[in-house]
Amino acid sequence: MNNRNDRLGLGWLGSVGVLLALVALWWVASNAGWVSRVFLPTPQATFASLLEGLNLSSGNSGNGELLAFTQATVGRMVEGWLLASLFGVLLGAAIGVSPAVRAWVQPTLEFIRPLPASALLPLAISIFGLNPGMVLFVVAFGAMWPVLLATVHGFAAVEPRLSEVARCLQMSRTAYIWKMGLPNAMPDILAGMRLALTIALIVAVVGEMIASQSGLGQAILLAARAFRASDLFAGIVLLGLIGFVSNALLALAEKRLLRWQQP
Repeated sequence: MNNRNDRLGLGWLGSVGVLLALVALWWVASNAGWVSRVFLPTPQATFASLLEGLNLSSGNSGNGELLAFTQATVGRMVEGWLLASLFGVLLGAAIGVSPAVRAWVQPTLEFIRPLPASALLPLAISIFGLNPGMVLFVVAFGAMWPVLLATVHGFAAVEPRLSEVARCLQMSRTAYIWKMGLPNAMPDILAGMRLALTIALIVAVVGEMIASQSGLGQAILLAARAFRASDLFAGIVLLGLIGFVSNALLALAEKRLLRWQQP
């Protein structure tokens, strides 16, 4: 146990060390003039823009725009991810529980799965128009595939003897899915949901850029067009923080939900 804790501690120290090294390289490159500050602002300027945008600067003189943009992007990400998780698990369970249905549907899934969600934005715009519902649909569609395929794989990998036990007990299909299939498929489902959360954030930002919807994607695009490098980097830092925090929270939830698997 102590060795495991020591390895975890060294891992965290190594991660922090790499991050500090990257920030130091950024500081040297911007302050030494290796790259023009028009394109690469200093870490200090980025941090100041971040505080101002979040309305956290001293004297409360910030505009708070980044805070509103962040709330809009996180809202789209979470809503799309929840919809993707719900439909992905439902469809995946219906497909994965039946070998015949898997054989029929698997080729179609493999055909549609590689399609990038951003490529469907023009089609979604023509159907739904330029509105928040359109971006939400594309986010949910793009994030659904990791959950769907992981659920299908999880149900397909259930021990065959469990199916025999369910038949001997005369369990209904719904009871089998809920009591046997879902617990055994849960590790795959949670792994798919973690990947889907990252995809939901990416697609939400791209959708905001293309569809001109309020959010960090639009803020980053406008900052780039106006050559406001510090605001641009502040938005990128925020996206990184959102991705890191959301993944860490889901990893913690996954660990608690799967603690019955731990020795």
